[in-house]
Amino acid sequence: MSDTAVASHPLVDGAVGPGCKKVDPIVVADGVTRQFGGLKAVDVEHVEIPRGQITALIGPNGAGKTTFFNLLTGFDKPNTGSWSFEGRSLARVPAFKVARAGMVRTFQLTKSLGRLTVLQNMLLGATKQGGENFFTAIVKPLWAKREDEITKRAEDLLTRFKLDAKKDDYAASLSGGQRKLLEMARALMSEPTLVMLDEPMAGVNPALTQSLLGHIRGLKEEGMSVLFVEHDMHMVRHISDWVIVMAEGRIVAEGPPETVMTDQAVIDAYLGAHHDEDLGEMEVELDLPTVEEAEAAAEKKHEQQEGNH
Repeated sequence: MSDTAVASHPLVDGAVGPGCKKVDPIVVADGVTRQFGGLKAVDVEHVEIPRGQITALIGPNGAGKTTFFNLLTGFDKPNTGSWSFEGRSLARVPAFKVARAGMVRTFQLTKSLGRLTVLQNMLLGATKQGGENFFTAIVKPLWAKREDEITKRAEDLLTRFKLDAKKDDYAASLSGGQRKLLEMARALMSEPTLVMLDEPMAGVNPALTQSLLGHIRGLKEEGMSVLFVEHDMHMVRHISDWVIVMAEGRIVAEGPPETVMTDQAVIDAYLGAHHDEDLGEMEVELDLPTVEEAEAAAEKKHEQQEGNH
């Protein structure tokens, strides 16, 4: 444990540190590895995600965060390891069954179907649709009530996410930020227990960022657990209850955000082993030349090239 780590925390059963046991975990993973040729992208010995909290999964580019997401949600298969969700093993379970179990995710690059309307995209996220069954589809009374229910839920969610005015527009017409909102709203159509968001703020303008932050907080208020990947340390510090840090595929630190941001292992992972700045500030001074220095260097280079000719 680093010097800045806390000794205990209400969410933790024992001491705080990488892979620490939680009082009430919703996800427990053991020995999860994923190798691509000679590169071990994920090497997670043990990690637990607390129930009913907003947990941030952070780390530098290439740390293995999205790959770990893909493994947990069935979009990729591990070389080794096991994990459970609410006590049920989901290792090597297909993605659609993972979603049905109550663990849903969004993607860093949105996956909306551009040639369907916003409302139609929402309806695709609902479960238990009798009209999708070959035999019941021909008997409308068997699925009409359920269709009305999910349509009402879809419209309510679109209103909540301020997309109701767009419900009849093609999803392809939405801005990048609106597609992020649509993807989050569609994920809620299945009434999940755990929502996993892969860089929900990437490419979103500041106004929509605030809206997304409010919606993420709303998920917790409704009793859902949230696990999200994010690079914006300012946002992580202010919205997350717990932070897990990955570097080179491993869990190198975890704890409450105010502690993790000053953990030397985290600072080393992001900024190099010899950097002493507080990660919470995320201000790295670059040794860049002045305009005059740059112009002088360019002129000198030009003179050298002329001399060579």
